[in-house]
Amino acid sequence: MAELAYRRILLKLSGEALAGPNGYGIDDDVLLRFAREICDVHGLGVEMAVVIGGGNIFRGGRGRTHGVERATADYMGMLATIMNALALQAAIEANGVQTRVLSALEIKEVAEPYIRRRATRHLEKGRVVIFAAGTGNPFFTTDTAASLRAVEVGAEILMKATKVDGVYDADPMVNTGAKRYSELTYLEVLSQKLKIMDSTAISLCMDNDLPVLVFDMLVEGNLKRAVGGQPIGTVVRGGAT
Repeated sequence: MAELAYRRILLKLSGEALAGPNGYGIDDDVLLRFAREICDVHGLGVEMAVVIGGGNIFRGGRGRTHGVERATADYMGMLATIMNALALQAAIEANGVQTRVLSALEIKEVAEPYIRRRATRHLEKGRVVIFAAGTGNPFFTTDTAASLRAVEVGAEILMKATKVDGVYDADPMVNTGAKRYSELTYLEVLSQKLKIMDSTAISLCMDNDLPVLVFDMLVEGNLKRAVGGQPIGTVVRGGAT
């Protein structure tokens, strides 16, 4: 393995990815594979933080179809992320790596409250830190939480794990001629309304010069390739492309 390109990263995992082919809940095979990938990279000496979504259980926007107001639905989504975080914690620790779940909502029986200095200290001690409950506020996505936490703990890059191998100018599942970008600027993402992350998340990364890598986590070994600096996925950063 070549010299590491990054020593501290934040990995954004979607809840939908944990559902696997079932589309709902937690697929044990996917969970265990993600945990192994995280442990492999941790074993290289990378300090790792993870933000996990909850869309495999409940997504805030879905609450409207059930007559639930948006703020309440978003809190329900935050609780779903805590369930996913605990499952990921158990899977990682089964591989012998220490973890801590820090929650933006206080649930002291199962998770530590989020405190920035505490999170940083856990990373310095070699623990995988899993951030749950988003930002703790409704109307903000877990992508925004990932951007915020990455900046707060001093991550060198935000790695967004998806089910496709980067960012395209059209949906590659529909348009076989869709072009994949190897690199984009923050402004290009915003002006072209590319569906990488919401505009608040991208703007926060832009304001703090935090690069974003969008890559396919379903390809085994991709996370290790990413921390090694191999050219996979799409990188979003400042400057001209």
